[in-house]
Amino acid sequence: MRLLLKLKPEKFLPWYKVNKHTIQGTIYFLLDDTEFSHIHSQNKFKFFTYSDVFPPGDFYPNKEKTLIISSPDRRFIETLYDKINEVSHLYLSDTPFKISSMKIFNLKPTGKFETGSPVVIQVDNKKGIYFSFTKKGNIRFFLERLKDNALKKYNAYYEDELEMKEDLFDILQFRKEVAVNIKKQDKSFIIIGSVWSLLQKKIPRGYGKFYRFILDCGIGEKNSLGFGFLNVLKEAREHGYRRTD
Repeated sequence: MRLLLKLKPEKFLPWYKVNKHTIQGTIYFLLDDTEFSHIHSQNKFKFFTYSDVFPPGDFYPNKEKTLIISSPDRRFIETLYDKINEVSHLYLSDTPFKISSMKIFNLKPTGKFETGSPVVIQVDNKKGIYFSFTKKGNIRFFLERLKDNALKKYNAYYEDELEMKEDLFDILQFRKEVAVNIKKQDKSFIIIGSVWSLLQKKIPRGYGKFYRFILDCGIGEKNSLGFGFLNVLKEAREHGYRRTD
């Protein structure tokens, strides 16, 4: 399930003032005093993600921006919708954004996806080393980690034991690798991710629920920090989504 937000800043704001940690903090603030108020402190899968803000670039007064939040948990999305409905503005980087519109909708996986935020895989969790194609990262390693991570999340969410012998995707069109600067309080760090113009799979029989889950939950790691967001290609066009440059 997805929540699409149309936001208009009330003053100019440079693009770098709103990063993924900024948006994550706003989401957690909205979840205060709800059944989901505890998830930010849990050291386990959080089962939500969100897109990059689009169109990319600086924020100008009354120039609309779009953000999509997705989760396989219907109550999570409905709770956010209700909380946002109670306020007239959202604050990002201490700047008020007027909520010009919002809506909840569902997507059906068609087998053709594109990324709406970079996909992140960690090579060494303790050292904070991220998979990088520019550093001769192996595509087989990437695909195996991508599938294993998706299955672990799915099985944890549904308390299942689903297995999959095939790759998560059969056709991949790589677009670029990006280094995303994340600022948290006075600290900053870099996360390496990959952007894909096409991730395609003829969904095997019996795996429709699984692909719907990864469409809602995201792929790769650090989903709750806004990485690994997926869009169905047709749906991306209908909602005016454009890949982030």
